[in-house]
Amino acid sequence: MNELGRFGGAEFNVLGEPLQPCSSDPLTGFFRTGYCAAGPDSAAVHLVCIEATDEFLEFSASVGNDLSTPHPEFSFPGLVSGNRWCLVAGRWAQAHAAGKAPKVFLRSTNQAVLGLIPLGVLKAYALDLN
Repeated sequence: MNELGRFGGAEFNVLGEPLQPCSSDPLTGFFRTGYCAAGPDSAAVHLVCIEATDEFLEFSASVGNDLSTPHPEFSFPGLVSGNRWCLVAGRWAQAHAAGKAPKVFLRSTNQAVLGLIPLGVLKAYALDLN
């Protein structure tokens, strides 16, 4: 199986369709493949494809998850408003509970989040529903 199949292409989104890439610039995903992939052992939890906003980035930093500061040692460029990024599902749920959740791309959000976040909640934040 090729890398795409192992880390994204063989996984499904919250709509039950093949998982679509979230971002290649910045390159996102736990495996830095551009996909919010859980991986072969479903170990990765960076599964919600978001569009970062200043409000969300400020909230995230205020609860100890600074996503704006670059960390090149982890291939992390630091995010700015408008970036798409695979966010840890629990962090999205935390932001939602605080009223600070960013918008999401359902077609790029891994179905594995549905055990934590109901589809109806995600749909209310969807940027890619017609």
